[in-house]
Amino acid sequence: MFEKILFATTGTPTCDNAAHVAFDLAKKYNSEVYPFHVFGRPTRGFSSFVTDSRTGEEDPDYVEWVKEELKNTYVKQIAEVPNCRIETMVGIPHTEVLRMARKWDVDLIVMGAHSREEEPGATRYRSVVGSSQRGPLSRADCEPALHHLPLVFSNIIFGTDFTKASQSAFLFASKLAKEIGAKLWLFHALDLSAVHSGKIFEQSEIEEQLKEARKKVEEKYISQLKDYDNYEIEVWEGIPYVEILKFAREKNGDLIVMSHHTREIDSEDALLGSTVEQVVLRSSCPVASVNRPHKVS
Repeated sequence: MFEKILFATTGTPTCDNAAHVAFDLAKKYNSEVYPFHVFGRPTRGFSSFVTDSRTGEEDPDYVEWVKEELKNTYVKQIAEVPNCRIETMVGIPHTEVLRMARKWDVDLIVMGAHSREEEPGATRYRSVVGSSQRGPLSRADCEPALHHLPLVFSNIIFGTDFTKASQSAFLFASKLAKEIGAKLWLFHALDLSAVHSGKIFEQSEIEEQLKEARKKVEEKYISQLKDYDNYEIEVWEGIPYVEILKFAREKNGDLIVMSHHTREIDSEDALLGSTVEQVVLRSSCPVASVNRPHKVS
């Protein structure tokens, strides 16, 4: 399923869980894996050398030193994955991650939700994912995935808002569920956030919309599953990201799969949707953001 995996890492403990996912997937699918680190102080004309922050002098040996450190950090995982190639680059992290993903034509980008070492849960109070993650999530020509826990998938939750982009996420989730024999949950949250702006929904209106949404899930996705019957449909009402997180906890979800934005515009111009961003920040299980149909067709 994944021939080439790009593992974007800082080489610190904050990326350990993402490392588990990247290398475990590489072992499972016999994939090539590229541990990739972007470092250095950006200057006007990016150089292949790094400037020592203390002396101000260029250090031509720094690149090899960083590669050696990454080898030492992931020595056990590298020993179990024969197709592993460590790369480093000077530049702006999210730009270089995207550049390398295109250069190597990777199928999956794996990274942590944030790379700063802070108190546990601190990212949740910033209300945004790290800038290095936001770029690959919205513009990668593959399937970017953000992970928090080691790889064990038995309950895959596909969250849909019925947009065109959600179809790609469905293809990814259903294909993965079939390959590994996981249960697939088809989930939609009826957005009631308008309540906060003063609009009041009658309970009968909510019930009718829930029925319509369930019927839409059945019509849009079930026929595509064909003979695969290990699935269930759930439709809840509320604030979408809150309901997805609650549902994932209730069903012991191992992986949440969503499309990376909710606007019907070209994926090159799309912003990371607020729903998937909030799910990434708060989820206790891995979250995969899918945005390219040709990578999952």
